[in-house]
Parts: sequence; structure tokens; C-alpha cells
Amino acid sequence: MRNIYRATLLALAILILAATPLHSQQDAFHWVNFHTDSAASAGNADNDQNVVIWVTRALAGEKWTAIREIGVQYDAALVITTERTAPDASPDSDTFQIWSVSLKNHLLTSILKGVNLRWQEPMQLAPAAPHELTVLYDDCRECAATTYFTALHYDTTQHGFTARWLRGAQTIPVWTATAPPGVALTQVYAVLAEPDGGEFLGTWNHFDFGKQKPAEDYVYRYDRDPFHGLDRTQVLTGKSAEAMKDRLCAAQAGSTGQSANAGLARGQDSALCQQRLHPRAERNPVTTPPANNQGRSVPYNSAPRHN
Repeated sequence: MRNIYRATLLALAILILAATPLHSQQDAFHWVNFHTDSAASAGNADNDQNVVIWVTRALAGEKWTAIREIGVQYDAALVITTERTAPDASPDSDTFQIWSVSLKNHLLTSILKGVNLRWQEPMQLAPAAPHELTVLYDDCRECAATTYFTALHYDTTQHGFTARWLRGAQTIPVWTATAPPGVALTQVYAVLAEPDGGEFLGTWNHFDFGKQKPAEDYVYRYDRDPFHGLDRTQVLTGKSAEAMKDRLCAAQAGSTGQSANAGLARGQDSALCQQRLHPRAERNPVTTPPANNQGRSVPYNSAPRHN
């Protein structure tokens, strides 16, 4: 009878532990270490394993093949899963999904889906703001894919992770492999730094229609509103657009003041940028008459002949 009583208490304890909200021991963002035998993770090994168990339970019922990464900040986890269509399929065919998982309850929110996820250097959208994770990803494989960019951050108002500059299911399109028929498309983008240390993304798309009609330019600036902290998208025109074109074309990955993020600068080698950076001096026709021209020239047939 006593053994049955103890077994019942043990079962109740396990159920209570499984239902107890899980809180991170650290406020700063950190990646969960899946290798518990590592000496570097000895201090957080137990807590990290609890996070892995919690996240796995939250993902129950969703379609995924593997959990690739788990990042934790405050009371939420940033989770990246991949899905493989078949056990013998190539890893290159995997699709990814980014989630936000609450560590207070098992609330699960899907953030992004796509393929070919590439992590970039963190980005600081304001001088006093924390750095945010940035990624590039594509919308499809073996097709004319579009590449997108976004920053992932913890939203204090929603107590979870989210992506910036969301437009429906996608974020900022920075590169596309397709262009309208008969149109030459030039694309340039870069992460640029302001004098105060804040960073933003600039893009320039130039559509050349040939003889059909004049070319069209679309210049954008993506940053964070300094007063409200909200995502901001600005369409630039006039002098502001021309100044942005110059900065984008002059940007070089890894150079301070131009592009702080290696990998987040592309299109600077285009003919349009090279022409803008190194304009060729055009040779104008000479219209000034020679110095010995006295204004006395006459037609050949009217000139006097001497025998």
C-alpha cells in the first residue's frame, strides 16, 4: 500500500513538472547547446535540456524532420526546424520554418518559411538598441527564386520573437532571378551605417525598358522608427534617392561606414554602379574656328583662277 502511495506521488510530481512554466535563467539571448557533455555548457546543461524538451512538446503535431537551432531570450525560444520530404532525399531539398515558442505556456507561432536559410552578421538598428539576428533566405528551389532579408528580434509587447518588415508571409525582397520580358533589371542592396552607429538596409532596383519608355528607379530604406521602435519602410525620391544610390554603389562588404555586414552587400559590381562611380568623360565636338580663319573664304568655283 505504501509503495502504491509513493508511486502515485512520484507520478503527480512528474505531471506538475511537465506543466510548470519554464523560464530562462538568462535574460540575454543565447543559443541552446544540444551537447550536454560539453564543459562549456556545464553551467546551463540542465536548463538547456529542459528547453529542448519543452520546445519538442510544443512542436508536437507540426510537420518537421529535425530541430536545427534553439535560441532563448527572456520567456521565449526562437526555434528553427527543417523538413525533408523523404528519408533518402538530399539535404539540399530541405525546407525550413522559424517559430517562436513561449516558455510560459506552449503557445507556438510560425514566423517564416522558405529554403536555403543563410545567417548573417547581427544588425544594430539604433545606437542604444541590442543587435538583432539577420537572415537571407529564398522562396523556392530549382526555380527563379527571390531572395528575402529580415531581422529577427524579441518583441517585448508580445513576449515572443518576430521578424521585421513582414509583408504577408514574406519580408524584404532584395534579389530576384526574374525580370519582365524585354526589361533589363539592375539590383543593388547593402546594410549601411549611420554616423551615430545605427544601421539600415537600402535597396535600389533599376528597370531599363530600352526604347519602349524611360527607365524607372525604385529606391527604399528599411529601418526602425527612432521614436516608436516600429519597423519603417521609406520610398526615396529626388535628391534623397540619388544620395542613396551613391552610398549603395560605394558600399563594400565589411567596410566601416558603408556596409558593416559582410555578405549583406550585392550589386556593386554592376555596370550601372560602375558607371555611376567612375563616369567617363565624353569627348565633345570642336566648334571653334581655327585661329587663321579671317572670314574670307569663298566657294571654290567663285575663286579667281590664275593661268
